[in-house]
Amino acid sequence: MTSAHITPILLLMASNIFMTVAWYGHLAHKSKPLLIVIMVSWGIAFFEYVLAVPANRIGHSVYSAAELKTMQEVITLLVFALFAVFWLGEKLTINHAVGFALIAGGAWFVFRAPLG
Repeated sequence: MTSAHITPILLLMASNIFMTVAWYGHLAHKSKPLLIVIMVSWGIAFFEYVLAVPANRIGHSVYSAAELKTMQEVITLLVFALFAVFWLGEKLTINHAVGFALIAGGAWFVFRAPLG
């Protein structure tokens, strides 16, 4: 694997951490005014874009757009699951595991050679 294969994955992982904090971090601080939460989230989301755009630009030299989007979605689910458990204190259930497994199955199809 080359850096063009690895770099987008690492950038997307970092990007998704920022995205998850921007979108869901405020749920642990519900007493804060909504306008402030929106502004802080928007500021955090800026760093998501700073990482995601180059991830996709670099990654498109070795991955298709569909593969990059699929990668991003799988990474998003993994980051979100950890965030939900450790930041929000939520429990993951068997339903979550089944849903995530179905999405992983879809990702497998995106990355495999065309059928027939």
